[in-house]
Amino acid sequence: MEEIKFEEAIKKLEDISKELESGKLDLDESVSKFEEGMKLSKICTKMLNEAEKRINILIDKDGEISEENFTPEE
Repeated sequence: MEEIKFEEAIKKLEDISKELESGKLDLDESVSKFEEGMKLSKICTKMLNEAEKRINILIDKDGEISEENFTPEE
């Protein structure tokens, strides 16, 4: 799949979901759409993981700016 922006991938996932939920696709079309959705889902997950790694928090300590790695809360 060509390079795609996160927002575009999410929009395509939403469209695929609506198509699958409509019940208007035959089995082959449904399987094909599901496969496309899974690929998009993996791409989105990868993008989110990469973005999370790049996020840094800037903290002002005693007039100095320092960077700390972002640690998500669970």
